[in-house]
Amino acid sequence: MGGRVILHCDCNSFFASVETVINPAYKNVPMAVCGSEEDRHGIVLAKNELAKRYGIQTAETVWSAKRKCPSLVIASPHHSEYIKYSRRVNEIYARYTDMIEPFGIDESWLDVTASKKLFGTGEEIAERIRQEVKREIGITVSIGVSFNKVFAKLGSDYKKPDAITVINEDNFRQIVFPLPASDLLFVGKKTSEQLKNMGIHTIGELAATSPALLCHRFGKMGEMLYKYSNGFDDSPVSAEQDDVKSVGSGFTFKHDLTDPEECRTGIDYLADDIGRRLRKSGMKCETVQLTIKDEFLSVLQRQRPITPPTDIARAIADTAYSILLDEWPKGKPIRMLTVTAANLVNAETYAEQIDLFGEEEFKEREKSKKREETIDEIRKKYGASSIVQGSIMNSDMGIYSPKNRGR
Repeated sequence: MGGRVILHCDCNSFFASVETVINPAYKNVPMAVCGSEEDRHGIVLAKNELAKRYGIQTAETVWSAKRKCPSLVIASPHHSEYIKYSRRVNEIYARYTDMIEPFGIDESWLDVTASKKLFGTGEEIAERIRQEVKREIGITVSIGVSFNKVFAKLGSDYKKPDAITVINEDNFRQIVFPLPASDLLFVGKKTSEQLKNMGIHTIGELAATSPALLCHRFGKMGEMLYKYSNGFDDSPVSAEQDDVKSVGSGFTFKHDLTDPEECRTGIDYLADDIGRRLRKSGMKCETVQLTIKDEFLSVLQRQRPITPPTDIARAIADTAYSILLDEWPKGKPIRMLTVTAANLVNAETYAEQIDLFGEEEFKEREKSKKREETIDEIRKKYGASSIVQGSIMNSDMGIYSPKNRGR
């Protein structure tokens, strides 16, 4: 690999692995980390390799899991321990590079391009990390080694547990193209179903599809699908900085949300706050992250790039809502939503390029931006609650009160 060398490190069955380090008795029994053993609807958060052999799936109920494996041992979650162990793992990564981008609590991208002279090839660095994490912390990692982030992520998923997969410019067609299109980063359930309806089942079939057709069907996301499937990904590993890393807003609702319109109202409310704060700080985001917590306090977190970077609340809300439609079962109750604008860039130094076919879209974004800036000025002059979306005021979700709009 003569260009960039990117690693994606994924801690295997992270919650279950940490529980096993804390309690070694779990090592030789089928075990699952669950939110509530007493509640027959408690959710499986993670499971060890022995439990996987019984077909136990993450997010299924404890009742269902125990039907598959009556001897299943249930472990209660210890989230503070997971955070501590995540930090310890990332400290090992930091021995090899300062370019580390966490992707959830148990995954991280590493750019080790500049580290090759000190530590060897990307595969050699991955092997050192794999051994050190196992020896010093007692858990295992699977690592993908590639020339971009998307293929590195595919590599860490390709062989589990405790494995290294190299996907380079010479072999990526043989490894990547036969994989299901749903394995590609940011391809959720809904997008996967739409691709199947188009006769596209594998990443190779997606890579061979006309980009014009994909853009016609999926808009901007179609361009991303084409680029990612062909390995045209030059997105950087965004190392955390000491300044502002992200802008987020979350809310626990008065009642669980099941109606799509209520979910959209909640997301609009959160995005409105985020857009205002981004514009105030002179920043734009390149990534939108949505965190969903259900009635059993089980958490799903997904993120998606947004092009071009934006500080427009409507664009942030649209992206967050598309994640929810793709990743969350329709009608499944939602207790809490958090929208986060991540991978921030300076609005003044970012210059948007208008492509030949994007002029109308650019004009529409400018209209939205001016409208939201006008609302900013009105709120600044007359108070934060002077302009509130009607659907928010009329809802019984608990999100509207003049007192809580002064954020």
